[in-house]
Parts: sequence; structure tokens; C-alpha cells
Amino acid sequence: MIVAQMTDLHVVERGHTLHGMLDTNSMAAAAVAHLNALTTRPDVALVTGDLTEHGSAGEYAMLRELLDGLAMPYYLIPGNHDHRAPLLQVFAGYAASSAAGFVQYVVDDYPARLVGLDTLIEDREDGGLCGNRLAWLDEILRQGSDRPTLIFMHHPPFETGVWWMDTAGLSGAASLRQIVARHPQVQRIVCGHVHRPIQTNWGSTLVTVAPSTSYQVHLDLVPESRAQIILEPPACQLHVFDGHGFITHTSYVNGMQKPVDIAATMGDWEAVKAGMRARKAALS
Repeated sequence: MIVAQMTDLHVVERGHTLHGMLDTNSMAAAAVAHLNALTTRPDVALVTGDLTEHGSAGEYAMLRELLDGLAMPYYLIPGNHDHRAPLLQVFAGYAASSAAGFVQYVVDDYPARLVGLDTLIEDREDGGLCGNRLAWLDEILRQGSDRPTLIFMHHPPFETGVWWMDTAGLSGAASLRQIVARHPQVQRIVCGHVHRPIQTNWGSTLVTVAPSTSYQVHLDLVPESRAQIILEPPACQLHVFDGHGFITHTSYVNGMQKPVDIAATMGDWEAVKAGMRARKAALS
């Protein structure tokens, strides 16, 4: 099972650009085309927040047009740039609102369970997990205690070291950590928000942050440094579930580059493959 993750698309209305500088819509379209063109196509895609720049209905209509181009099912959750009402209106059937009024839900159609968690506090950069959201998660995890589980959310539950992004962190993270510790089937938490590939051991599980499909945040670990972004390559992440746990790969969106076949430099490829198979078998 391959779970693709796209995050921080910052889609704007048709014909517009982000701050008059970046064509984030074209960047999102390139990420969709990239996932569709992968030799081993993902089974499902998760889109983990900052779906749009302003959270308007027109932006969500543009986003849906782009995401409907995916050749696999997709599920989304809001980030701090989003608004729930227009999101749910445009994406009826693609995102669900729980009884507590948040955009969080469970996908039980795959070998691993996917749990979307809503960290949005509308019109604020930081995120939060209130008692209602946490109680919902605790119950959902209790009901699926025998299923390997991936939680997808926008705000990471830890400080990344990028100071100005950490000021827009996640309240309620300590309580989330306690809940996850009670449910060892949670094998991965995947996030967005920081526009960088980051990973850490966090309590009883591993948390990863995916890079953006648009711009990245400049890696500067100096306290109180200035906010800066950088046009490093846009990327998605692929979380591969092998029946036991998740293995995460970063897949760069770069349509100009093609793979270079080096097999011919290794000699008789069939003989080389036989040797590789034997070597792999010896490792198991």
C-alpha cells in the first residue's frame, strides 16, 4: 500500500498568483501529474492542509478541479489558511465533518487505517486540539485497536527548530502524545505546515513533516531569525506500508529531469539481478 502526501498547496483563484510572485496553481497541477506518472502509482493521496491561500469558495473550486485530476482517491484536511464551511461545501463527499463539527474522519478501506485530524483554529496561524477533537480521536483509536494506523494532520506536534514557524505551533500536543501512547497501533503521524521534510521520534511513534508542493521554508535554525522562504524543489512524500510499518520517501516534482539508466554499466543485467536477489535473501 502506497500513501501519497501532498501538503501546503496554497491554491489561489483561477488566473491569480500567490502574492503576485508564484504560480501555485501550476505547481499543484505539476504535483498531481507527478503522482499520476509514478511507475508504481499510489493507492491513495492525502492532502494535509493549507489547501488554499485565503479559504475562499473560488479557491476551493480551483483546488477541486486540480485534485480531481488525481488517478487515485484523495482525502483532505484543513490547515491554518483554510476555512471549514467553504471547504466542506465544495468537497462534499471528499471530506467529512465529525459530530463535533471538525473536519476529521476515518478511512477504513485500506490495509492500514487512515485517520484525519483537524488542527485548525480559524483565522489564526497556530493550531489547536481541543478536548472534543482529542476525545473523538481517543475513541476512534480505541475502536480500531487491531488496525495499523496513520494519523494525518496539518500542524506538527513538536518544535522543529525553525523559530518563526514554531511560534505558530500546536496547542494540545501533550494531550495528543498521551492518547497516542495508549494506542500502539499508531505507527505514523504525518503533517505539513512547515514546508520542509522533517522527522522525529515522538513518544511512541514517528512523526514526519512533508515538504510543500510550492515553495519551501528556508532552513535557518538561528533563534529569532527572520522569516524567509526559498524556491527549493517542490515535493510530495510517499508512505509505503509493507504490512508491518511505514517507510517514507520524498519524491521531488521535477518534470524536466528523467531517470538515468545505469543498469547497462553493470554488465549482464539479468546476471546482476540474480546476484542482487541472492544478496537480499542472505540479509533476511
